[in-house]
Amino acid sequence: MKISALLFGLLAGTLSALPLGALAQQPIVIKFSHVVAHDTPKGLAAEFFAKKAGEMTKGKVKVEVYANSTLYKDKEEMEALQLGAVQMLAPSLAKFGPLGVKEFELFDLPYVFDNYTELHRVTQGPVGQSLLKKLEPKGVTGLAFWDNGFKSFSANTPIKTPADLKGKKLRIQSSKVLEEQIRALSALPQVMAFSEVYQALQTGVVDGTENPVSNLYTQKMHEVQKYLTMTEHGYLGYAVIVNKKFWEGLPADVRGQLEAAMKESTAYANKIAKEQNDKDLEGVKKSGKTQVYVPSAEEKLAFKKALAPVHAKMESRIGKDLLQSVYKETGFDPNKL
Repeated sequence: MKISALLFGLLAGTLSALPLGALAQQPIVIKFSHVVAHDTPKGLAAEFFAKKAGEMTKGKVKVEVYANSTLYKDKEEMEALQLGAVQMLAPSLAKFGPLGVKEFELFDLPYVFDNYTELHRVTQGPVGQSLLKKLEPKGVTGLAFWDNGFKSFSANTPIKTPADLKGKKLRIQSSKVLEEQIRALSALPQVMAFSEVYQALQTGVVDGTENPVSNLYTQKMHEVQKYLTMTEHGYLGYAVIVNKKFWEGLPADVRGQLEAAMKESTAYANKIAKEQNDKDLEGVKKSGKTQVYVPSAEEKLAFKKALAPVHAKMESRIGKDLLQSVYKETGFDPNKL
């Protein structure tokens, strides 16, 4: 995005904040930008929050949702939030490492969570709250964690063992942990904006990817990937964040109403995440374009063993104490595989 466009967005964001003062009779506008389709778990939850925010504030707040990178792409949205060009985002947790909060990269570790129960012990407990607090110095206030789902590998050749991914160019988000994960499989990590992945798969710029099924299906990646193996090796979730200055400048009663709306929206987001992924998996199967393979317990263990060294390599980056507190919640021990 050109600087002029970003400045235009900043001006629009500034004008949207004017209702706090001179234009008090107008609703407070919150621009909520995200990069996935409107019918994904995040997209649906964003629309749900917009509806609840309007209801709970009795029209004092209007949330405008911009899906599918229509406002900002992956690499632009965080800067736009910090500058105040948008007020709210729900970026994937991998985005916070490049922002300088490396602790969030714990969520990129392979097989650190086996299920949603283990995950929620972290995201909805003291560990999750301490992580959100670490965003404050960046001018960002963290409101909640939203689920998407567990990622699986896709490619145009069958994937039954870690060796099947050797030499493959796999798209990932920008994350040192994810880069190390792909290298542990002797594959080639390719950092790329989410909005560019379909074309990259279609043209062979990358060979495969890792995604929750809802992203694979709603972005039609299954149409250009012949095989999907349900490795469920990693978690993809989001943190709902707001511009700190904007948030703290809201009237206390309005902020409280929005917090209540966010609480309801988070429960909704996490409920539909699994439902949506299950539904979209059926959609992938019915399309007939992608062969879905569910690995056996032994095959899944082989992936776990191949990826376990990533934990030790990333320990100093993420923080030993933090990792130990997460392992305590989940019961995972990479040294015992």
